[in-house]
Amino acid sequence: MLKRIKPGTGGNRYVPYEERKGEKSVVYFTRDLSPAGLKKIYDRVSAGIEGKVAIKLHTGEAEGPNIIPRPWVKELYADKLPEATIIETNTYYEGSRYTTEEHRKTLEINGWTFCPVDITDADGVAALPVKGGKWFEEMHVGKNMLNYDSLLALTHFKGHTMGGFGGSNKNIGIGCADGRIGKAEIHTIPGSANMWSISEEEFMERMTESTKATIDHFAGHVSFINVMRNMSVSCDCEGCEAEPVVTPDVGILASLDILAVDNACIDLIYNLPKKGGRHMIERVETRHGLRQLSYMKELGMGNDRYTLIDLDHEDAEITAQEAVKDIAPEWNPDVYNTFPGRNKIRIK
Repeated sequence: MLKRIKPGTGGNRYVPYEERKGEKSVVYFTRDLSPAGLKKIYDRVSAGIEGKVAIKLHTGEAEGPNIIPRPWVKELYADKLPEATIIETNTYYEGSRYTTEEHRKTLEINGWTFCPVDITDADGVAALPVKGGKWFEEMHVGKNMLNYDSLLALTHFKGHTMGGFGGSNKNIGIGCADGRIGKAEIHTIPGSANMWSISEEEFMERMTESTKATIDHFAGHVSFINVMRNMSVSCDCEGCEAEPVVTPDVGILASLDILAVDNACIDLIYNLPKKGGRHMIERVETRHGLRQLSYMKELGMGNDRYTLIDLDHEDAEITAQEAVKDIAPEWNPDVYNTFPGRNKIRIK
């Protein structure tokens, strides 16, 4: 008789920093939400990014308003990564990125035309081993991803309809899984008519095992940057239909430890003054999204304790509370909100 796999629990419970145990990793932080800030923080995690470089970026649905601004990525690419390639995969759901042809049109609409973009599952899939997983022995990814030597996960940190939040774990776990096989393995109970039939803790665990397959493949040559700007409770895959942004912008974080950087972002949200993070917190907890963090720790993917380095104040060591203490609770759009989405402003 086959043993039934059971998901873990506690995905709706936030673990305060003082309750965590274990080693610490380094996480860098800047409040400078600009191309300069992005380049400055990239330099701190760039040591292993060499050879043929892939930048895993969520390039967004057509005219989606909340993605990382293209001018930022363009400047990072030109100044720091001039031979890199943005990588993506096709979506599991039908939409503007479902087929390679549709996806190419959307990339053009969204302005990702200044560097090569490799839709890695356009020519098929490859299987990577999942070491220590309970749901998978292997995960299917776009086969072209295996052509690269290094991976920079450049992530727009935001909410997510199923995952609660989308950080580096979601960017890689869902974003590198191919659009037909890998994403189905994460989202759908075999034989179910509901393509989104896997949720809560089981979904978090499957997504995290997918991530582990990719970062194990790039071991020693993978870095993580999370941009905490335009944080709708919706994912960028919802495009212009995303819920309006209300959570205030925070800054940019980076690390060589995926768990540390995602956990630090969550800690900043929970510590925003005057309940500025309440909408994101509600989204995370109702979806049991915190299981992403605890399962990454169980799988040995990183540390949930960290030293937070303030790049804006001569590398001072600060706490999450100190990082966000001066942030007003209201969100204000910036000059990059120019798509016809629900959070639009126009550059004069």
